[in-house]
Amino acid sequence: MKGLEYYTLDVFTDRPFCGNPLAVFTDASGLSGEQMQSIARELNLSETVFITEKTGLNRWGIRIFMPQGEIPFAGHPTVGTAILLEKLGWLEAVNGEYELILDEEVGPVPVKYSTNSHGQTLARFATAVLPQVSNSHLSVDNAASLLGLGVEQVKLFPYVASCGVPYQIIELKDVAAVSQATLDMSQWATLLSNDDTPDLCIFSYSGDSADIRMRMFAPIAGIAEDPATGSAAAALVGSIALIKELQHDTGWMIEQGVEMGRSSLIGTHVKVGPHGVNQVEVFGNAVLMSQGVFFSGNERA
Repeated sequence: MKGLEYYTLDVFTDRPFCGNPLAVFTDASGLSGEQMQSIARELNLSETVFITEKTGLNRWGIRIFMPQGEIPFAGHPTVGTAILLEKLGWLEAVNGEYELILDEEVGPVPVKYSTNSHGQTLARFATAVLPQVSNSHLSVDNAASLLGLGVEQVKLFPYVASCGVPYQIIELKDVAAVSQATLDMSQWATLLSNDDTPDLCIFSYSGDSADIRMRMFAPIAGIAEDPATGSAAAALVGSIALIKELQHDTGWMIEQGVEMGRSSLIGTHVKVGPHGVNQVEVFGNAVLMSQGVFFSGNERA
């Protein structure tokens, strides 16, 4: 019986059973979008990647699905797919270097590889879209009620930020407030379920094991909470650079998933030029967890 081969990885971590789980189907050229969606819903992971075709040297087209819909770009699928392709030996060295382009719905996403001090392979990508910031209709009172917090625990007015995928960004007073927050689904249904930007990214600065503690909620996509969200990390640091009008390149390490028992570490770097932010990068590693065959294939997915 012919099936569809796939792998799973834990992304933005170097430890099994941490980070954000990801499934990658390595030959999805015969699948329709509807079939991909059915498979993603069946696996019920935050995201599932389908490699659709090879479009050039070290270049592949991919599509990314959440349980409830396709998305144009996401960070942990980009990093996880890049690490998998390197582990499978699919890449060809060019001038001694390995580089990759993933053609996602948002556009081409270039990926570079490096090795950290522990000898582990890291994948680093630049977002296809530069950061944008706009106003949110949420007030500080709205934010507090959404998260079950006191108004004094919300540090600034919420705003919307995007590097290809938009998020409501809410800065909280401290890490304790981030950990204490509980999304009130009735408030979310009233305030955000019909909004153009229904997903929330909450954060505070931290002086502990990372520079920033972050959490992300995406109920409309079937994700109550995500353990590691590269697109939200990119939107967050890009917006920080814009709002603070940074004049020099800056990096932040972002910790996420702690409250879920799936601690993740997301590396970010913002490059600034004479005319402002000119690149937002996200990097991390991944652990290969499993290999399998999905038997509900082209004809039945």
